[in-house]
Amino acid sequence: MTDHKSPPDGQPLIALYQPDIPGNTGTILRMGACLNLPVAVIGPAGFDLSDRALKRSGMDYLEMASLARFDDWAAFDDWRKAEGRRLVLLTTKAEKSYHAFDWRRDDIALFGRESAGVPDDVHEAADERLTIPMRDGARSLNLAVSAAMMAGEMARQFALDGRSA
Repeated sequence: MTDHKSPPDGQPLIALYQPDIPGNTGTILRMGACLNLPVAVIGPAGFDLSDRALKRSGMDYLEMASLARFDDWAAFDDWRKAEGRRLVLLTTKAEKSYHAFDWRRDDIALFGRESAGVPDDVHEAADERLTIPMRDGARSLNLAVSAAMMAGEMARQFALDGRSA
């Protein structure tokens, strides 16, 4: 793990697999900061994810955000297995709806890259796979919108108030 911050224990976590679009990641980090929901980024990202670059891009909530950065999938997967956390992949290739799922406080909601999702080995590593139901013919939602929907469902199920998780 390259970051000095480890994701907190006992809190749900949003994880982004090799994100491509800095604006989406920034939006998700801001949402995480406001809701007191930690975020992990699994590298390599398609952009500079240093604190300096994030601050330069206007990520004014960076000091409030709980951000953990992992060099690659192997480092992240080793960490989450050691922590005993359940990995819940959000994917268009699932049948089960995200709102028909009982989240646990230590779950990790994993989102794939905007351009390609996740590779097969990451898909297979997931303990659960969920989808956001959409009308026929719709391909997918924006990553930040999808993450916000998951965060809202977690907040509803856990009665999160943004002050403590």
